[in-house]
Amino acid sequence: MDRIDTITVFVAVAEHESFAAAARKLSRTPASVTRAVAELEEHLSTRLLNRTTRSVALTEAGQRYLDLARRLLAANAEFEGAEPDDPEPHGVLQVTAPTNFGRQHLLPLANAFLEKYPRIDLRLLLLDRVVSMVDEGLDLGVRIGKLPDSSLRATRVGTVKMSVYASPTYIARHGVPASPAELIQHRTISCNAVNPVTERWSFEGAGGVSHVAVRPRLVVNTTEAAADAAASGLGLVFLVSYQTAQHVAAGRLVEVLSQYSVEQIPIHIIQPAGRFTPSKVRAFIDEVGAGLRRKFG
Repeated sequence: MDRIDTITVFVAVAEHESFAAAARKLSRTPASVTRAVAELEEHLSTRLLNRTTRSVALTEAGQRYLDLARRLLAANAEFEGAEPDDPEPHGVLQVTAPTNFGRQHLLPLANAFLEKYPRIDLRLLLLDRVVSMVDEGLDLGVRIGKLPDSSLRATRVGTVKMSVYASPTYIARHGVPASPAELIQHRTISCNAVNPVTERWSFEGAGGVSHVAVRPRLVVNTTEAAADAAASGLGLVFLVSYQTAQHVAAGRLVEVLSQYSVEQIPIHIIQPAGRFTPSKVRAFIDEVGAGLRRKFG
């Protein structure tokens, strides 16, 4: 049995947590599935699965190897599907991005990308939470903020900043705080997708990061709702610059406390680590990455 085949069997067993279920999926006998996993463990000189009479579970080494095995199988499938005499990028590309950012900034670039590459189909997953690239079967993601996961390959494409915004109507009625410490005296709007601790906002200054208390009149779970509420005059809001860009451009919001803005929040295009990068992935990073750099670089 070749190595790709044994890895395929191992992934099926791991995903189904059962030798019998994996055998049914692969149309093989349970004995051949058991033998394939044993051969792989012998080749790697490590145990990948803990077996009991009732269950199958990954060992710590097995969990690490499962991530690598999925990427290897994906890369192998892409390579085998490539046509040497047809270098044009093609296939389905799965990409994730934050909802607001994806709608405002990624979609226009995606439209141009799809026009340029008619043989690529794009599946865009817009979510305001971090998802596992491997578990969701994603090729690429756009992330805003620091990247703690060292298993990802990242291409930096720009930066944004986080600031306090208010509507001209609110400013006319209530004025603006002279410093973050005065925010407690103002009406505020918190978005728990951006500020997990909704009664505390964090700023950067010459002395480092400082945390100030706020008393939100409204807490919402989407940045769009937070920006809309601030534009209506309800209160001050603390959001990333791209999340308020449309309201700022229309004059519905203005930046306040600009000297306390949280600067240089990085934007990256990320992909699972691996040696093989399909042409469709390279094309997206090159084309869409260039477009993001023009806006945020």
